Amino acid sequence: MKSDRIILGDGNNCIFSTNTEKTQLNNNVIVCGSSGSGKTMSVTEMRLLETSNSSLVVNLSKRKLVAKYTPLFKERGYKVLDLNFVNPAKSDISYDPMTYVKNYLDISFLAQAIVKSEYENLSSDPYWTQSAISLLSAEIAYVLITKENPSFNDVLNVQAELEIIEDDDSIKTSMDDKFVKLKSNNLVRFAISCWRTFRQLPMRTAGCVYSALNTTLDSIFGLELRKLIALKNKLDFKKIADEKTLLFVSTSAVNPALKFYSNLFYCQMFKELFEYAESRADLDYQLPLETHIICDDFATGRILNFSDYISIFREKKISVTLLIQSESQLESLYGADDATTIRNNCDTYAYFGSCDLNTAKNISERLNVPLEEVLYMPLAKVVLFRRGSKPVIADRYSIKENRLYQKVTKQYETAVNCKLSG
Repeated sequence: MKSDRIILGDGNNCIFSTNTEKTQLNNNVIVCGSSGSGKTMSVTEMRLLETSNSSLVVNLSKRKLVAKYTPLFKERGYKVLDLNFVNPAKSDISYDPMTYVKNYLDISFLAQAIVKSEYENLSSDPYWTQSAISLLSAEIAYVLITKENPSFNDVLNVQAELEIIEDDDSIKTSMDDKFVKLKSNNLVRFAISCWRTFRQLPMRTAGCVYSALNTTLDSIFGLELRKLIALKNKLDFKKIADEKTLLFVSTSAVNPALKFYSNLFYCQMFKELFEYAESRADLDYQLPLETHIICDDFATGRILNFSDYISIFREKKISVTLLIQSESQLESLYGADDATTIRNNCDTYAYFGSCDLNTAKNISERLNVPLEEVLYMPLAKVVLFRRGSKPVIADRYSIKENRLYQKVTKQYETAVNCKLSG
C-alpha cells in the first residue's frame, strides 16, 4: 500500500515518508509555536493536501477548512464526516459517549474521563474524585441495564432527577428502590457496588459530591451538545479504520466546555481504536488503515491516559500530530513526567518559534546554540528534530506556491463568491 508524506519545511530534508517500516520511526509529530506562527497553514493544511492513503481525524476551530477540503477528499474517494460541537445542527454525524459502553470496564473508563476532565470543580482529595466517579458509574450502569437503546442523555436525566434525603447519620435517595429492583447479574452487582459507595457517604459529603458532579455535567453537556447526542447517525470509530475517512471535529477556541467534550471524544476514540486493533489478529493486531489524528490546541485540556496510549500508537498503526504553543503549556496540564513521555514518543518535533523562555532553553540545548539565537529566531523559520538525525533549520514551507493548494483555494473562493452572489 502507498504511503503519504509529511512536509514540515522547505527542502527535501523536511519531507518524510509515513511508511514506518521504511523509516523505522513513528509518525507522531509535536508542532510547537506561538499563536499566529503558521501551525495550521503549514502543518494541518499540508497534511490534508498530502493525505490520500490513510484515514484522518482533524480537530479544528476554523470551519473554513471543512468547506475548503471536503470536495478534494470526496474526489479522492474518501468518506467525509463533519462532527460539529460548536453548531451541532450542522453535523452529519453524532457522538454519544454511551455508544461505546458495553461492560463495567467501559463504564469506569467513561466516568473517570468525565469526572477528571474538569478536575478543578472537584476537591484535590482523590477521595472526593473517586466518590464522584462511583456515583456517575452507578448512573451509567443503571441506564445501560434498564434502557434498550441507552443514550448519555438518559444518564443526564437520572442525575437531574436524583434527590438526596438525610436519614439520621446516613442518606437515602430517590434511586434506592430502583437499584433494589434490578435483577442480579455481574453488571448489576457492579452498579449496586458503585451505588453503595456513594450511599455510604455522610450527608454533607454526599451533597458536595453530588453538587460537584452536577457542575461538571452541566458545564460539559449543554443544551446544544445534548441535541448532538440525540442525532440518530452515530459515529463508529471502527469504520474510520476500515475505510478511507476524513473526520472533521469542530470545536471552539473560546468555549472551555467544548474543549472538555472534545477531550472526552479523544479519550474514547483512542481507546476504541486501540481495542479494535487488538481484535484484528488477522492483521497482526493492527488497524486495517493507518489512522492519523491532528489535535489542534492539544494542550488546552487533559486527555485521560494519553501518555500511556501514545507509547503504543505505532504498533497499532495510529499516529498523532500535536499542536502546542509551548512546552510549558504541555507540562502545566500533564505534569512534567507525562509531558516528557509525550515528547519522547514523538519522533518528529517541529519548532516554529515561541515567546516561552523554558521552551527556548530546551530548543537551544538541543541545537547546542546560544539561547538568544532561539529567542530571536527569524519569522517563517522552522527547526526540525527527528530521531536519529541532526537538527535541521529551514524556511517554512511556502504552501501558497503549492499548485494543489492554489487549486483548492481557488475552488473554495469561487464557491464562496457564488454563494454570496446567489
